[in-house]
Amino acid sequence: MRVVAAALRWHRPLMIMVAVMLGLTAVAAVGLLVDDRTLTGAPVWLKPLKFGISSVVYAGTLAWLLSLQQRGRRWGWWLGTTIAVTLSVDVAIVVFQAARAKLSHYNQEAGINELLQPIFAYSIYLMLIAVVALSVQLSLRNHLERPMAMAIRAGVVVALLGMLSGFLMIFNAQPGQVAALRAGTGTVIGGHSVGVPDGGPGLPLTNWSITGGDLRIGHFVGLHALQLLPLLAFGLAALSAKVAVLRVERVRTRLVLIGSAAYLGLFILVVWQALRGQPLLAPDLLTLGAAGGLVLATVFATFAVLGAQQRAHQRAQLPVRVVEHAQPAAHH
Repeated sequence: MRVVAAALRWHRPLMIMVAVMLGLTAVAAVGLLVDDRTLTGAPVWLKPLKFGISSVVYAGTLAWLLSLQQRGRRWGWWLGTTIAVTLSVDVAIVVFQAARAKLSHYNQEAGINELLQPIFAYSIYLMLIAVVALSVQLSLRNHLERPMAMAIRAGVVVALLGMLSGFLMIFNAQPGQVAALRAGTGTVIGGHSVGVPDGGPGLPLTNWSITGGDLRIGHFVGLHALQLLPLLAFGLAALSAKVAVLRVERVRTRLVLIGSAAYLGLFILVVWQALRGQPLLAPDLLTLGAAGGLVLATVFATFAVLGAQQRAHQRAQLPVRVVEHAQPAAHH
């Protein structure tokens, strides 16, 4: 209860958004049960459900990070509010289009879609600017521990790459889309599947393609770096109460750096896999080799940091040996 009470005192607009998104998640879950309509092969309420869950995590983590702020709190409040408003606008469009059984992304259909698409795009750009500005402010203008500052900076970089990876979907025209638009019979340009049409069989909940590549995977992984990497720093700090080697700030900073590099490698790996038209759960030997190399490099670097600190600690505990030199014999 103390944790909940403390969370309610975090950034108010973001926490209000968390409450609203929790409500949306419940509504979308009910929609999945009672509404049998589909869109590109998926239930119409699946995308609102995913956006609701993702937004709860995203907004909640940002509110927590803002609670750590010591300087520039007013700027932080406004930037956080901008993120809450723009993200809410995007999710509202997703929900509105789902209720109409219309695509919220890639939709070039005339009418209200011509109004919604620019709003959708510009709100994303504004949110991106606010997220970057807020992250820079949190990592540079506050007296955070170096591991947390490192995690936020790395999270900004990977999250920015994750946002930019969304443009791959815009330019990923599906077979026949361009010709249909030119002929005046098409309304959609772009897609998330590579090597197969959108709307094929997908994984439970995420609906990521199981027959071809899916650009949404890298987009998802990248976007949530700004939540997961600070949580890594927070987790290491919590473990330091029980693990002596983690009480050294330098060690935690290096582990966060290793974790950030590994996360960036994972992001690059899943984007590369998708661009090759390969399903996430059906990697070829090349993908498996790259994944194995990433895991081995991460494990090796982690043990190297921990081992070096352990050896340094042992050397510091060694007793100082006093060597007595024999006195020269007296000459008579």
